[in-house]
Amino acid sequence: MLAGIAIKPDTPVDVLWDILDNPTQEEVPDMVLVMTVHPGFGGQKFMASELPKVTTLRQRYPNLNIEVDGGLSEATIDQAADAGANVIVAGSAVFGAKDPADVIAKLRDAVEKRR
Repeated sequence: MLAGIAIKPDTPVDVLWDILDNPTQEEVPDMVLVMTVHPGFGGQKFMASELPKVTTLRQRYPNLNIEVDGGLSEATIDQAADAGANVIVAGSAVFGAKDPADVIAKLRDAVEKRR
């Protein structure tokens, strides 16, 4: 099983340092989720203002799984992947697509190109 921790837009990224720097490896999360919308409902606009958190995490923890969730689509995936996200959650972009498999493939490809 993998365990993660999430931060929402109003939460500064530095609240994670003590948790991620814990010397007891079993107590360190496997993943950090950076919300790029306010949690609660789908279809919100992507908040690029949250991407510096992703960049900071990627620079400080190069092997960490960093997930972004909220407003991800073909139009925003490159920004998230460039910032360092390697796990993507997309709801409306997939469920609202004529070809959900194609959207998933494009999102996956955008992240994989940056690994």
